[in-house]
Amino acid sequence: MPAEIIADLAIRPAPRDIKAATNGVHHHNHQEPRRHKHSRSSYSEVSPLAEVSRNNSWIRPAKRSMPTPDKTIAVINASGRQAASFIRVATAVGYHVRAQLRNLLGVVATEVSTNPNVTVLQGELYTKESEPSQPVDVDVTKDGPISGIGVNHDLIKELFKGAQLAFINTTFYGDELKIGEALADAAKAAGIQHYIYSSMPDHHAYNEEWPSLPLWASKHKVEDYVKQIGLPATFVYTGIYNNNFTSLPYPLFCTELQSDGSWIWQAPFHPDAKLPWLDAEHDVGPAILQIFKDGVRKWGNGKRIALAFEMLTPREACDEFSRGVGRPVRYVRGPIELKVKIPEGYRIQLEALEALYALGKDDPKKQPPYFGDQELEDSCPTVALELWEGPRGLEEYAREVFPLEEQANGLTWMLDNDDGGNGDQNGDHDHHHSGHQNGVISNGHGNLSPPQEHVESEDEDDDEDDDGLVMRGRSRADEEWLA
Repeated sequence: MPAEIIADLAIRPAPRDIKAATNGVHHHNHQEPRRHKHSRSSYSEVSPLAEVSRNNSWIRPAKRSMPTPDKTIAVINASGRQAASFIRVATAVGYHVRAQLRNLLGVVATEVSTNPNVTVLQGELYTKESEPSQPVDVDVTKDGPISGIGVNHDLIKELFKGAQLAFINTTFYGDELKIGEALADAAKAAGIQHYIYSSMPDHHAYNEEWPSLPLWASKHKVEDYVKQIGLPATFVYTGIYNNNFTSLPYPLFCTELQSDGSWIWQAPFHPDAKLPWLDAEHDVGPAILQIFKDGVRKWGNGKRIALAFEMLTPREACDEFSRGVGRPVRYVRGPIELKVKIPEGYRIQLEALEALYALGKDDPKKQPPYFGDQELEDSCPTVALELWEGPRGLEEYAREVFPLEEQANGLTWMLDNDDGGNGDQNGDHDHHHSGHQNGVISNGHGNLSPPQEHVESEDEDDDEDDDGLVMRGRSRADEEWLA
Protein backbone atom coordinates (compact mmCIF):
# COMPACT_ATOMS: atom_id res chain seq x y z
CA MET A 1 0.00 0.00 0.00
CA PRO A 2 1.48 3.37 -0.91
CA ALA A 3 2.27 5.87 1.76
CA GLU A 4 -0.50 8.38 2.34
CA ILE A 5 0.00 11.93 3.53
CA ILE A 6 -3.13 13.19 5.21
CA ALA A 7 -3.95 16.87 5.21
CA ASP A 8 -6.91 18.27 7.13
CA LEU A 9 -9.46 20.28 5.17
CA ALA A 10 -9.13 23.95 5.87
CA ILE A 11 -12.48 25.47 6.88
CA ARG A 12 -13.18 29.01 5.83
CA PRO A 13 -14.33 31.00 8.88
CA ALA A 14 -17.75 32.60 8.78
CA PRO A 15 -17.64 36.32 7.89
CA ARG A 16 -17.65 38.65 10.87
CA ASP A 17 -19.57 41.90 11.18
CA ILE A 18 -17.21 44.83 10.85
CA LYS A 19 -18.08 48.05 12.67
CA ALA A 20 -16.26 51.31 12.33
CA ALA A 21 -14.11 52.11 15.36
CA THR A 22 -14.52 55.60 16.79
CA ASN A 23 -11.04 55.86 18.31
CA GLY A 24 -12.42 58.42 20.76
CA VAL A 25 -13.46 60.88 18.06
CA HIS A 26 -16.46 63.02 19.10
CA HIS A 27 -19.33 62.96 16.60
CA HIS A 28 -21.59 65.99 16.27
CA ASN A 29 -25.33 65.50 16.06
CA HIS A 30 -25.32 67.10 12.64
CA GLN A 31 -23.98 64.69 10.06
CA GLU A 32 -23.09 65.30 6.46
CA PRO A 33 -25.20 63.31 4.04
CA ARG A 34 -23.59 60.07 2.86
CA ARG A 35 -22.02 60.50 -0.53
CA HIS A 36 -20.95 58.16 -3.23
CA LYS A 37 -17.32 57.26 -2.73
CA HIS A 38 -16.50 59.21 -5.92
CA SER A 39 -17.14 62.92 -6.27
CA ARG A 40 -19.62 62.17 -9.04
CA SER A 41 -21.76 59.10 -9.40
CA SER A 42 -20.83 56.73 -12.16
CA TYR A 43 -24.50 56.68 -13.08
CA SER A 44 -25.97 59.41 -15.26
CA GLU A 45 -28.26 61.98 -13.63
CA VAL A 46 -31.25 60.51 -15.44
CA SER A 47 -30.59 57.00 -14.25
CA PRO A 48 -32.88 55.74 -11.45
CA LEU A 49 -29.78 54.24 -9.87
CA ALA A 50 -28.37 57.71 -9.40
CA GLU A 51 -31.24 58.53 -7.04
CA VAL A 52 -30.59 55.32 -5.15
CA SER A 53 -26.96 56.29 -4.67
CA ARG A 54 -28.01 59.66 -3.19
CA ASN A 55 -30.63 58.20 -0.88
CA ASN A 56 -29.50 58.22 2.74
CA SER A 57 -31.79 55.33 3.57
CA TRP A 58 -30.07 53.03 1.08
CA ILE A 59 -27.86 50.52 2.84
CA ARG A 60 -25.62 47.97 1.17
CA PRO A 61 -26.96 44.48 1.96
CA ALA A 62 -24.83 42.36 4.27
CA LYS A 63 -22.48 39.91 2.60
CA ARG A 64 -23.82 36.42 2.46
CA SER A 65 -21.86 33.61 3.99
CA MET A 66 -20.13 31.49 1.33
CA PRO A 67 -20.17 27.86 2.41
CA THR A 68 -17.00 25.84 1.93
CA PRO A 69 -17.48 23.04 -0.64
CA ASP A 70 -17.96 19.74 1.16
CA LYS A 71 -16.92 17.46 -1.70
CA THR A 72 -13.67 15.64 -2.34
CA ILE A 73 -12.19 15.22 -5.82
CA ALA A 74 -9.91 12.39 -6.94
CA VAL A 75 -7.07 13.40 -9.29
CA ILE A 76 -4.21 11.41 -10.85
CA ASN A 77 -0.82 12.50 -12.27
CA ALA A 78 -1.15 15.49 -9.99
CA SER A 79 2.06 17.25 -11.06
CA GLY A 80 1.00 17.31 -14.70
CA ARG A 81 -0.06 20.61 -16.21
CA GLN A 82 -3.77 19.80 -16.37
CA ALA A 83 -4.06 18.28 -12.91
CA ALA A 84 -1.89 20.89 -11.17
CA SER A 85 -3.90 23.70 -12.75
CA PHE A 86 -7.13 22.16 -11.51
CA ILE A 87 -5.83 21.41 -8.00
CA ARG A 88 -4.75 25.05 -7.53
CA VAL A 89 -8.20 26.36 -8.42
CA ALA A 90 -10.29 23.71 -6.68
CA THR A 91 -8.43 23.87 -3.37
CA ALA A 92 -8.41 27.67 -3.44
CA VAL A 93 -12.20 27.67 -3.14
CA GLY A 94 -12.26 24.94 -0.49
CA TYR A 95 -12.58 21.59 -2.25
CA HIS A 96 -10.51 18.73 -0.89
CA VAL A 97 -8.41 16.71 -3.33
CA ARG A 98 -7.07 13.18 -3.16
CA ALA A 99 -4.08 13.33 -5.49
CA GLN A 100 -1.90 10.55 -6.90
CA LEU A 101 1.72 11.54 -7.44
CA ARG A 102 4.42 9.34 -8.96
CA ASN A 103 6.95 10.89 -6.58
CA LEU A 104 7.45 14.03 -4.50
CA LEU A 105 10.28 15.49 -6.59
CA GLY A 106 10.03 18.85 -8.31
CA VAL A 107 8.47 22.20 -7.56
CA VAL A 108 4.94 21.24 -8.64
CA ALA A 109 4.94 17.99 -6.67
CA THR A 110 6.11 19.98 -3.65
CA GLU A 111 3.35 22.54 -4.22
CA VAL A 112 0.72 19.82 -4.38
CA SER A 113 2.00 17.77 -1.44
CA THR A 114 2.21 20.80 0.87
CA ASN A 115 -1.28 22.08 0.00
CA PRO A 116 -3.40 21.74 3.19
CA ASN A 117 -6.45 20.75 1.14
CA VAL A 118 -4.68 17.86 -0.58
CA THR A 119 -4.23 14.26 0.52
CA VAL A 120 -1.35 12.72 -1.45
CA LEU A 121 -1.14 9.09 -2.49
CA GLN A 122 2.39 8.50 -3.69
CA GLY A 123 3.09 5.71 -6.13
CA GLU A 124 2.79 4.52 -9.71
CA LEU A 125 -0.52 3.53 -11.28
CA TYR A 126 1.22 0.46 -12.67
CA THR A 127 3.07 -2.42 -11.00
CA LYS A 128 6.19 -4.34 -12.02
CA GLU A 129 6.73 -8.04 -11.58
CA SER A 130 9.96 -8.68 -9.68
CA GLU A 131 11.09 -11.70 -11.68
CA PRO A 132 14.84 -12.28 -12.19
CA SER A 133 14.24 -12.70 -15.92
CA GLN A 134 12.54 -9.33 -16.16
CA PRO A 135 14.80 -6.50 -17.45
CA VAL A 136 15.38 -3.73 -14.93
CA ASP A 137 14.90 -0.93 -17.45
CA VAL A 138 11.53 -1.91 -18.97
CA ASP A 139 10.15 0.85 -21.20
CA VAL A 140 6.75 1.42 -19.59
CA THR A 141 5.75 3.98 -22.24
CA LYS A 142 5.13 1.48 -25.06
CA ASP A 143 1.57 1.35 -26.33
CA GLY A 144 -0.50 -1.69 -25.40
CA PRO A 145 0.14 -4.55 -22.96
CA ILE A 146 3.70 -4.74 -21.60
CA SER A 147 5.15 -7.98 -20.30
CA GLY A 148 5.68 -7.84 -16.55
CA ILE A 149 3.74 -4.58 -16.13
CA GLY A 150 0.40 -4.64 -14.32
CA VAL A 151 -2.09 -2.25 -12.72
CA ASN A 152 -1.80 -0.89 -9.17
CA HIS A 153 -5.36 -1.73 -8.12
CA ASP A 154 -4.65 -1.09 -4.42
CA LEU A 155 -3.59 2.51 -5.00
CA ILE A 156 -6.46 3.11 -7.42
CA LYS A 157 -9.04 1.79 -4.96
CA GLU A 158 -7.56 3.94 -2.20
CA LEU A 159 -7.64 7.03 -4.46
CA PHE A 160 -11.44 7.13 -4.62
CA LYS A 161 -12.11 6.58 -0.90
CA GLY A 162 -14.36 9.37 0.33
CA ALA A 163 -14.40 11.11 -3.06
CA GLN A 164 -17.54 12.24 -4.85
CA LEU A 165 -15.95 13.74 -7.99
CA ALA A 166 -12.99 12.81 -10.19
CA PHE A 167 -10.78 14.52 -12.76
CA ILE A 168 -8.75 11.86 -14.54
CA ASN A 169 -6.00 12.40 -17.12
CA THR A 170 -4.17 9.17 -17.87
CA THR A 171 -0.72 9.07 -19.48
CA PHE A 172 1.25 6.39 -21.31
CA TYR A 173 3.17 5.28 -18.21
CA GLY A 174 2.11 1.64 -18.03
CA ASP A 175 -0.74 0.13 -20.07
CA GLU A 176 -2.90 3.24 -20.43
CA LEU A 177 -6.00 1.34 -21.51
CA LYS A 178 -5.87 -1.14 -18.62
CA ILE A 179 -5.13 1.63 -16.12
CA GLY A 180 -7.96 3.74 -17.55
CA GLU A 181 -10.39 0.84 -17.28
CA ALA A 182 -9.29 0.11 -13.70
CA LEU A 183 -9.78 3.76 -12.73
CA ALA A 184 -13.27 3.80 -14.24
CA ASP A 185 -14.23 0.54 -12.48
CA ALA A 186 -12.98 1.83 -9.13
CA ALA A 187 -14.77 5.15 -9.61
CA LYS A 188 -18.05 3.39 -10.31
CA ALA A 189 -17.61 1.10 -7.31
CA ALA A 190 -16.94 4.15 -5.13
CA GLY A 191 -20.10 5.89 -6.35
CA ILE A 192 -18.38 8.84 -8.04
CA GLN A 193 -21.08 11.36 -8.95
CA HIS A 194 -19.27 13.14 -11.82
CA TYR A 195 -16.27 11.71 -13.68
CA ILE A 196 -14.38 14.09 -15.96
CA TYR A 197 -11.94 12.30 -18.24
CA SER A 198 -9.32 14.09 -20.32
CA SER A 199 -9.63 12.27 -23.62
CA MET A 200 -8.32 12.62 -27.18
CA PRO A 201 -9.56 11.28 -30.53
CA ASP A 202 -8.79 8.17 -32.50
CA HIS A 203 -8.68 9.76 -35.95
CA HIS A 204 -9.06 6.40 -37.65
CA ALA A 205 -12.48 6.04 -36.03
CA TYR A 206 -13.63 9.17 -37.90
CA ASN A 207 -12.07 8.37 -41.26
CA GLU A 208 -10.59 5.04 -42.36
CA GLU A 209 -7.98 6.89 -44.41
CA TRP A 210 -6.65 8.67 -41.33
CA PRO A 211 -4.03 6.86 -39.22
CA SER A 212 -4.54 6.44 -35.50
CA LEU A 213 -2.23 8.34 -33.17
CA PRO A 214 -1.39 5.57 -30.68
CA LEU A 215 -1.33 7.64 -27.51
CA TRP A 216 -4.58 9.38 -28.40
CA ALA A 217 -6.25 6.17 -29.56
CA SER A 218 -5.67 4.67 -26.09
CA LYS A 219 -7.51 7.59 -24.52
CA HIS A 220 -10.34 7.17 -27.02
CA LYS A 221 -10.68 3.51 -25.99
CA VAL A 222 -10.77 4.52 -22.32
CA GLU A 223 -13.51 7.02 -23.15
CA ASP A 224 -15.53 4.27 -24.85
CA TYR A 225 -15.13 2.05 -21.77
CA VAL A 226 -16.27 4.81 -19.40
CA LYS A 227 -19.41 5.20 -21.50
CA GLN A 228 -19.91 1.44 -21.65
CA ILE A 229 -20.03 0.97 -17.86
CA GLY A 230 -22.41 3.88 -17.39
CA LEU A 231 -20.35 6.32 -15.32
CA PRO A 232 -21.86 9.84 -15.14
CA ALA A 233 -19.08 11.35 -17.23
CA THR A 234 -17.89 14.33 -19.24
CA PHE A 235 -14.99 14.14 -21.70
CA VAL A 236 -12.70 17.11 -22.27
CA TYR A 237 -10.39 17.41 -25.27
CA THR A 238 -7.50 19.82 -24.74
CA GLY A 239 -5.91 21.83 -27.54
CA ILE A 240 -2.21 22.40 -28.09
CA TYR A 241 -0.57 23.75 -24.96
CA ASN A 242 0.95 27.21 -25.23
CA ASN A 243 3.45 25.81 -22.73
CA ASN A 244 4.75 23.30 -25.30
CA PHE A 245 7.05 25.85 -26.90
CA THR A 246 10.70 25.75 -25.91
CA SER A 247 14.01 26.71 -27.48
CA LEU A 248 15.50 23.49 -26.11
CA PRO A 249 15.84 20.83 -28.85
CA TYR A 250 12.70 18.85 -28.05
CA PRO A 251 10.69 17.62 -31.03
CA LEU A 252 7.62 19.25 -32.58
CA PHE A 253 7.45 22.52 -30.61
CA CYS A 254 11.08 23.60 -30.58
CA THR A 255 11.41 27.29 -31.40
CA GLU A 256 15.01 27.21 -32.54
CA LEU A 257 16.93 30.35 -31.61
CA GLN A 258 18.84 31.85 -34.52
CA SER A 259 22.10 33.80 -34.48
CA ASP A 260 20.20 37.07 -35.08
CA GLY A 261 17.96 36.52 -32.02
CA SER A 262 14.91 35.37 -33.97
CA TRP A 263 13.23 31.96 -33.75
CA ILE A 264 12.11 29.33 -36.24
CA TRP A 265 9.38 26.84 -35.45
CA GLN A 266 9.36 23.79 -37.75
CA ALA A 267 6.42 21.35 -37.71
CA PRO A 268 4.35 19.33 -40.21
CA PHE A 269 1.11 21.31 -39.86
CA HIS A 270 -0.15 23.25 -42.87
CA PRO A 271 0.84 26.89 -42.27
CA ASP A 272 -2.70 28.15 -43.01
CA ALA A 273 -4.82 25.48 -41.26
CA LYS A 274 -6.40 26.47 -37.95
CA LEU A 275 -5.32 24.63 -34.79
CA PRO A 276 -6.82 24.81 -31.25
CA TRP A 277 -4.68 26.35 -28.48
CA LEU A 278 -4.90 26.82 -24.73
CA ASP A 279 -2.68 27.67 -21.79
CA ALA A 280 -2.93 24.45 -19.80
CA GLU A 281 -1.55 25.72 -16.51
CA HIS A 282 -3.64 28.88 -16.51
CA ASP A 283 -6.95 27.79 -18.05
CA VAL A 284 -7.62 24.08 -17.57
CA GLY A 285 -8.32 24.46 -13.84
CA PRO A 286 -11.05 27.14 -14.01
CA ALA A 287 -12.77 25.39 -16.93
CA ILE A 288 -12.85 21.98 -15.22
CA LEU A 289 -14.11 23.53 -11.99
CA GLN A 290 -16.98 25.18 -13.87
CA ILE A 291 -17.92 21.85 -15.44
CA PHE A 292 -18.16 20.35 -11.96
CA LYS A 293 -20.25 23.31 -10.79
CA ASP A 294 -22.63 22.97 -13.75
CA GLY A 295 -22.84 19.27 -13.02
CA VAL A 296 -23.96 16.20 -14.90
CA ARG A 297 -27.35 17.70 -15.69
CA LYS A 298 -25.63 19.99 -18.17
CA TRP A 299 -22.48 18.09 -19.07
CA GLY A 300 -23.27 14.44 -18.27
CA ASN A 301 -24.35 11.61 -20.56
CA GLY A 302 -20.92 11.45 -22.17
CA LYS A 303 -20.86 15.00 -23.50
CA ARG A 304 -17.55 16.08 -25.05
CA ILE A 305 -16.03 19.53 -24.60
CA ALA A 306 -13.19 21.02 -26.64
CA LEU A 307 -10.99 23.07 -24.31
CA ALA A 308 -9.31 25.57 -26.62
CA PHE A 309 -9.49 29.34 -26.25
CA GLU A 310 -7.86 30.34 -29.54
CA MET A 311 -7.99 28.96 -33.08
CA LEU A 312 -4.77 29.97 -34.80
CA THR A 313 -2.88 28.81 -37.87
CA PRO A 314 0.83 28.11 -37.33
CA ARG A 315 1.61 31.42 -39.03
CA GLU A 316 -0.84 33.27 -36.78
CA ALA A 317 0.58 31.49 -33.74
CA CYS A 318 4.07 32.70 -34.70
CA ASP A 319 2.75 36.24 -35.10
CA GLU A 320 1.17 36.10 -31.62
CA PHE A 321 4.35 34.67 -30.15
CA SER A 322 6.47 37.30 -31.89
CA ARG A 323 4.38 40.13 -30.42
CA GLY A 324 4.78 38.58 -26.98
CA VAL A 325 8.55 38.09 -26.97
CA GLY A 326 9.31 41.13 -29.12
CA ARG A 327 11.40 39.12 -31.59
CA PRO A 328 10.70 37.67 -35.03
CA VAL A 329 9.28 34.14 -35.03
CA ARG A 330 8.94 32.32 -38.35
CA TYR A 331 7.08 29.13 -39.18
CA VAL A 332 8.53 26.48 -41.49
CA ARG A 333 6.52 23.46 -42.55
CA GLY A 334 8.81 20.45 -42.37
CA PRO A 335 9.48 17.08 -40.73
CA ILE A 336 9.89 16.65 -37.01
CA GLU A 337 13.53 16.51 -36.02
CA LEU A 338 14.68 14.25 -33.21
CA LYS A 339 17.75 15.66 -31.49
CA VAL A 340 17.30 14.26 -27.97
CA LYS A 341 16.31 10.98 -26.41
CA ILE A 342 12.53 10.62 -26.04
CA PRO A 343 10.27 7.80 -24.83
CA GLU A 344 9.55 5.11 -27.42
CA GLY A 345 5.80 5.64 -27.08
CA TYR A 346 6.18 9.32 -27.86
CA ARG A 347 8.43 8.60 -30.86
CA ILE A 348 5.79 6.33 -32.39
CA GLN A 349 3.16 8.99 -31.70
CA LEU A 350 5.21 11.59 -33.58
CA GLU A 351 5.61 9.33 -36.58
CA ALA A 352 1.86 8.77 -36.79
CA LEU A 353 1.09 12.44 -36.33
CA GLU A 354 3.43 13.45 -39.14
CA ALA A 355 1.74 10.95 -41.43
CA LEU A 356 -1.70 12.27 -40.42
CA TYR A 357 -0.89 15.89 -41.20
CA ALA A 358 0.77 15.02 -44.48
CA LEU A 359 -2.63 13.94 -45.84
CA GLY A 360 -3.82 17.46 -46.55
CA LYS A 361 -0.70 18.22 -48.59
CA ASP A 362 -0.99 21.79 -49.90
CA ASP A 363 -4.71 22.27 -49.19
CA PRO A 364 -5.35 23.53 -45.65
CA LYS A 365 -9.03 22.54 -45.93
CA LYS A 366 -8.01 18.90 -46.30
CA GLN A 367 -5.94 18.79 -43.12
CA PRO A 368 -7.72 16.46 -40.67
CA PRO A 369 -9.30 18.23 -37.67
CA TYR A 370 -7.10 18.21 -34.60
CA PHE A 371 -9.97 16.77 -32.54
CA GLY A 372 -11.00 14.33 -35.27
CA ASP A 373 -14.64 15.45 -35.13
CA GLN A 374 -15.27 18.58 -37.20
CA GLU A 375 -18.28 19.52 -35.07
CA LEU A 376 -16.14 19.45 -31.94
CA GLU A 377 -13.49 21.50 -33.72
CA ASP A 378 -16.09 24.07 -34.79
CA SER A 379 -17.17 24.54 -31.17
CA CYS A 380 -13.82 26.21 -30.42
CA PRO A 381 -13.46 28.61 -28.74
CA THR A 382 -17.14 29.36 -28.03
CA VAL A 383 -17.85 26.52 -25.59
CA ALA A 384 -14.55 26.94 -23.74
CA LEU A 385 -15.18 30.66 -23.27
CA GLU A 386 -18.60 29.90 -21.81
CA LEU A 387 -16.81 27.92 -19.10
CA TRP A 388 -13.97 30.38 -18.44
CA GLU A 389 -13.87 33.96 -19.65
CA GLY A 390 -10.34 34.85 -18.54
CA PRO A 391 -7.97 32.73 -20.63
CA ARG A 392 -4.31 33.54 -21.17
CA GLY A 393 -3.67 33.77 -24.90
CA LEU A 394 -0.52 32.80 -26.73
CA GLU A 395 0.75 36.39 -26.96
CA GLU A 396 0.33 36.93 -23.21
CA TYR A 397 1.98 33.58 -22.47
CA ALA A 398 4.94 34.43 -24.70
CA ARG A 399 5.36 37.82 -23.02
CA GLU A 400 4.87 36.88 -19.37
CA VAL A 401 5.60 33.18 -18.91
CA PHE A 402 7.80 31.85 -21.72
CA PRO A 403 10.93 33.81 -20.66
CA LEU A 404 10.56 32.52 -17.09
CA GLU A 405 10.24 28.91 -18.20
CA GLU A 406 13.20 29.32 -20.53
CA GLN A 407 15.32 30.79 -17.75
CA ALA A 408 14.29 27.90 -15.46
CA ASN A 409 15.63 25.59 -18.18
CA GLY A 410 19.02 27.28 -17.94
CA LEU A 411 18.68 29.56 -20.98
CA THR A 412 19.82 33.18 -20.88
CA TRP A 413 18.58 34.86 -24.08
CA MET A 414 16.02 36.89 -22.09
CA LEU A 415 18.86 38.50 -20.10
CA ASP A 416 20.49 39.91 -23.22
CA ASN A 417 19.68 43.62 -23.55
CA ASP A 418 20.15 43.55 -27.30
CA ASP A 419 17.37 42.17 -29.50
CA GLY A 420 19.93 40.19 -31.46
CA GLY A 421 21.07 37.20 -29.47
CA ASN A 422 23.20 34.29 -30.48
CA GLY A 423 23.26 30.60 -29.95
CA ASP A 424 26.05 30.87 -27.40
CA GLN A 425 23.75 32.70 -24.97
CA ASN A 426 22.42 29.40 -23.74
CA GLY A 427 25.36 28.20 -21.78
CA ASP A 428 25.68 24.45 -21.49
CA HIS A 429 22.61 23.88 -23.67
CA ASP A 430 24.46 24.27 -26.96
CA HIS A 431 21.56 22.92 -28.94
CA HIS A 432 21.42 25.40 -31.78
CA HIS A 433 24.01 23.53 -33.80
CA SER A 434 23.40 20.01 -32.51
CA GLY A 435 23.09 17.24 -35.06
CA HIS A 436 20.37 14.65 -35.43
CA GLN A 437 20.92 11.93 -32.88
CA ASN A 438 18.05 9.76 -34.04
CA GLY A 439 17.39 11.01 -37.56
CA VAL A 440 14.19 12.72 -38.69
CA ILE A 441 10.85 11.32 -37.67
CA SER A 442 7.23 12.16 -37.84
CA ASN A 443 5.54 14.54 -35.51
CA GLY A 444 2.80 14.35 -33.02
CA HIS A 445 1.33 16.06 -30.09
CA GLY A 446 -1.39 15.10 -27.88
CA ASN A 447 -1.52 16.61 -24.76
CA LEU A 448 1.72 17.07 -26.52
CA SER A 449 4.01 19.03 -24.40
CA PRO A 450 7.68 18.63 -25.27
CA PRO A 451 9.57 16.32 -22.93
CA GLN A 452 11.28 18.26 -20.18
CA GLU A 453 13.01 15.11 -18.95
CA HIS A 454 13.91 11.80 -20.51
CA VAL A 455 12.03 8.70 -19.47
CA GLU A 456 14.19 7.01 -16.91
CA SER A 457 14.29 3.37 -16.02
CA GLU A 458 11.86 2.92 -13.20
CA ASP A 459 14.56 2.59 -10.57
CA GLU A 460 16.20 5.87 -11.49
CA ASP A 461 15.65 9.08 -9.60
CA ASP A 462 13.95 11.82 -11.60
CA ASP A 463 16.94 14.11 -11.33
CA GLU A 464 19.30 11.62 -12.96
CA ASP A 465 19.23 12.78 -16.56
CA ASP A 466 22.11 11.76 -18.79
CA ASP A 467 21.03 14.22 -21.47
CA GLY A 468 21.36 17.17 -19.11
CA LEU A 469 17.99 18.58 -20.12
CA VAL A 470 16.18 18.59 -16.79
CA MET A 471 14.37 21.76 -15.75
CA ARG A 472 16.73 23.40 -13.30
CA GLY A 473 15.77 25.54 -10.33
CA ARG A 474 11.99 25.55 -10.61
CA SER A 475 12.08 21.85 -11.59
CA ARG A 476 8.91 20.02 -12.53
CA ALA A 477 8.26 16.30 -12.32
CA ASP A 478 8.35 14.46 -15.60
CA GLU A 479 4.57 14.11 -15.74
CA GLU A 480 4.39 17.73 -16.87
CA TRP A 481 4.89 16.97 -20.52
CA LEU A 482 2.75 13.85 -20.42
CA ALA A 483 -0.28 15.54 -18.92
